[in-house]
Amino acid sequence: MKKLLAGGLIAGTVFALSLLGAGDAKAQSRIASNVEIGNVDVSGMTSLEARNAIASYASEMGQKQVTLKTEDASIKVSAADLGFSADSGDSVESAVKYGRKGNLIERYQSIRAIDAGKKKCLSLATTADEEKIRDFLKKNESRLVKEPVDGTLKRENGEFTYVAGTDGHSLDIDKSVVEVMNYVADGGFDSGDTVDLVTKTKKPRGTEEELSQVKDVLGKFSTDYSASSAARAQNVQNGASKINGTLLYPGDKFSVAKALNPMTKENGYAPAPSYENGTTVETYGGGICQVSTTLYNAVIRSELKVLTRSAHSMMVHYVQPSEDAAIAGFSKDFQFQNNTDYPVYIDGHAEGGVITFTVYGKETRDPDRTVEFESETTDTIKSKTKLVADSSLPVGTITKTDGSVHDGLKARLWKIVKVNGKEESRTVFNNSSYAAGDAVYSVGTKSDSAEATAAMQTAIASQDLGKAQAAAAKWRNARSDTSEEDEKKQSEDTNEKKDEKNGSSKDDKSKAGKDSGKNSEKVSDKTSDSKKK
Repeated sequence: MKKLLAGGLIAGTVFALSLLGAGDAKAQSRIASNVEIGNVDVSGMTSLEARNAIASYASEMGQKQVTLKTEDASIKVSAADLGFSADSGDSVESAVKYGRKGNLIERYQSIRAIDAGKKKCLSLATTADEEKIRDFLKKNESRLVKEPVDGTLKRENGEFTYVAGTDGHSLDIDKSVVEVMNYVADGGFDSGDTVDLVTKTKKPRGTEEELSQVKDVLGKFSTDYSASSAARAQNVQNGASKINGTLLYPGDKFSVAKALNPMTKENGYAPAPSYENGTTVETYGGGICQVSTTLYNAVIRSELKVLTRSAHSMMVHYVQPSEDAAIAGFSKDFQFQNNTDYPVYIDGHAEGGVITFTVYGKETRDPDRTVEFESETTDTIKSKTKLVADSSLPVGTITKTDGSVHDGLKARLWKIVKVNGKEESRTVFNNSSYAAGDAVYSVGTKSDSAEATAAMQTAIASQDLGKAQAAAAKWRNARSDTSEEDEKKQSEDTNEKKDEKNGSSKDDKSKAGKDSGKNSEKVSDKTSDSKKK
């Protein structure tokens, strides 16, 4: 009986396989039912259809949003931006051959599994581009993690108070790339899982012990702004407040332009006089250079490292030549660096018409050593007279434009080091040049006479005020003479016409008398017509 049953089973298997092989070629090229490649159901598809279905799946998955998360923040990114791709490898060929390869028993078992509704799952490798992930993490690190907040100081009522910092984080790029790669390889896009990136704790600078050493005055300087307008005083006070409380750790750099800009009403500034292209104009923030100049003098006495400093285009009144530091947008900036081994604190106040900056730190210099600065004028730049043509003014007109006239100069600043009151060294610290304030005159060239205009333009080209004044007087008088001659000629022409008319009347007197009645009627008619008109 057992032999009979075994024989029947084999016979049935052979019969089933014979039926499977009896299908047409087209049917045999299609994938069997209940076959999946990865998450793609390829049942009944040809190999080409299966590959297209996998490509479509990869494109769809590329649009899925992946959430990357740290302790500080999270951002979303598409799988495509991470270089997502799907590779079926040999799975499509295996799917097509499923149920049609192996020995008779294996093929029979595959058929029975298909008939029973059991799924056949083949692999689909999903991966991402490691370099794309790395680049994305580097570009977005500042969005994913927060920098630590350094410890700092507050100065109130003449005393320092320590303010503790807070921890931050940095991104471990290498380990985070691995986490993203593993997530993509698992193919978990449909679940919407978040990828937890790997970070490192980043400690803040400035312990209480370190900052407690900031107590010595390294440098101090004051300037007077009591004669300023209310608007200019506002700008000086506003600027000082924006720098007050700055703490610089060893190696830190500071930009005054960055701290003070933008020069707008919204940023607390008012319109006040300032230098622009050698002239004085009204601009928001006018007078702010007194803030940078006062700070400059406190910094150089602290012997911090000056990185960038510019002189004004013209002299200022509140310091000696070469002691100034101009600010103009970001084109002129005063920058310096804390080159000491300890933090420094900048205290700035503007009140009572005096602005003062004090630099605090740890004094390590010899107490018997002092630093002084001395201004020296090396040359004078004489003011000039400038003539400018003005086609809106008539010939003969010369007007002086607003603006002070003064000589410019060249100067240098000496740094003098003394030990026990004795001069040890004297070195040139900087060199500066200040433009003169020229006398500018607008000279009229407007005239109906081309000759007059040309004459005035020639005088302007000479840049000689005397020549311009002489030409103006000449052509102004010439214009008057011409007018008198025209009037005289016009008067003579009028008299000649009158004489001609009177002569004609005498010659025709008798004729007029004869026709008096007729003429009277005509005159009467004309008069009447004139009144009507």
